[in-house]
Amino acid sequence: MPPTDPDDGDLMLRLQNGDDRALDLLMNRWQVPLRSFLYRWLHNDADALDFAQETFVRVYRHRERFRTGAKFSTWLFAIALNLCRNYARKIKTHPTVPLDDTPEAKAAEGAPNANLLDAEKTAAVRHAVDALPEPLKTATLLCEYEDMSLAEAAVAAGCSAKAIETRLYRARGLLRAALARYL
Repeated sequence: MPPTDPDDGDLMLRLQNGDDRALDLLMNRWQVPLRSFLYRWLHNDADALDFAQETFVRVYRHRERFRTGAKFSTWLFAIALNLCRNYARKIKTHPTVPLDDTPEAKAAEGAPNANLLDAEKTAAVRHAVDALPEPLKTATLLCEYEDMSLAEAAVAAGCSAKAIETRLYRARGLLRAALARYL
């Protein structure tokens, strides 16, 4: 019978006891879902990679804070979410313009794409989610994109499951209104 992979809680226990290889296993297991979440939040692959690395650095640095019996993915996404929130506050006070948003870059984008309507819909959804107030955006990303339960998203976001449910309801209403022309 093949050996089973240790669960996340066991790996965190090993990490807390000094087995640094456990972090490698956690990183291999969670890097793709974490980067997906961060990309949806940041809309930049390089930043998503940087934030994912910083998230795992903080997991290692604060490994003693992980509670036995807690769900690792919820703790991991809470760390990543806090990094995103801090970044959003920084950007608000020190705004920048990405190079690909300049008029020169937009003019150089080339010929129309055959899937232009799909790309337009995808961009509209991304912009509509991005335009949501931070609590609504967080609830949407965690529940709809990361498939977290209301309880898991509540722990990651630092609120109650009922608050997440309410935020999802409000977010869906705002998204429905913003995307009405595509529905």
